[in-house]
Amino acid sequence: MAVQTNIRGVNPLAGLMRQPKIYIKLPSGGQYWPQGSIVIPENGDLPVYSMTAKDELLLKIPDALMNGQAIVEVIQNCIPSIKNGWAIPNIDLDVILIAIRIATYGEKMKVPLDNKNLLDVDYEVDLRNIMADLVGQINWDPVVPVNADLTIFVKPITYKLITDGAMQSFETQKIIQIANNSDLEEKEKVKMFKESFDKLNLLSIGIVNNSVYEIQSSQGSTKDPAYIKEFMENVDKGVFDAVKAHLEKMKDQNTIKPLQIQPTAAMLAAGYADEIIEVPLVFDASTFFV
Repeated sequence: MAVQTNIRGVNPLAGLMRQPKIYIKLPSGGQYWPQGSIVIPENGDLPVYSMTAKDELLLKIPDALMNGQAIVEVIQNCIPSIKNGWAIPNIDLDVILIAIRIATYGEKMKVPLDNKNLLDVDYEVDLRNIMADLVGQINWDPVVPVNADLTIFVKPITYKLITDGAMQSFETQKIIQIANNSDLEEKEKVKMFKESFDKLNLLSIGIVNNSVYEIQSSQGSTKDPAYIKEFMENVDKGVFDAVKAHLEKMKDQNTIKPLQIQPTAAMLAAGYADEIIEVPLVFDASTFFV
């Protein structure tokens, strides 16, 4: 007797599943991504899908949000071209988050305005314009010309380093709060503070060191991470400070600037003065989708 087999082919419901809602270009153009962490189509446009119900539920888990795992999984599910969300350069992160929000909830987003003791008013922004401005305005300068004999090249920090920094800062604040509200002896409190701040300082130094990907000098050049790490840990403080200052400058230059808007009739009725209002735009991954 013949055995009946069930050979599965293409799901007949495939045409009803998610389709790309928008396509985006990354401000980095795919630079600074580790090999294998992203697949860039020939035209440079990455397809972006809307979030699923599973994605939304994942974003409601506090621990997964705090450690970044939820955001990474959502990004990889909504933009399949991204294979490793932890490796996202920070100059691409806002564009990616905005694109996923647009694909899921649409182009408009209400931004609450803080009007001191007056009635708060929401201002509606068009995320497509914000995203287009980001793609066009972000400009990363990798060159740190330390002196005539030494040039250092830096890359944007990754989402993993951003998350590690946020986690360590949170841990430090928590330790300070616990220590201040406890009956521990002063000696124990000082020890707790020192250990926590030491971790925070080491992480900050590590972020700067990990941003360096090449060093050129009159005595030789290298891209070897081990050599770079050894150099950065044993170089004069002035060289380290020059790299740190350059990274901070790049961060300031590539941060989303507040919108400059004229007050609407609703804002004037709520007590706003008839003058230009600055609307801050902060796309915090932990609150952007809730």
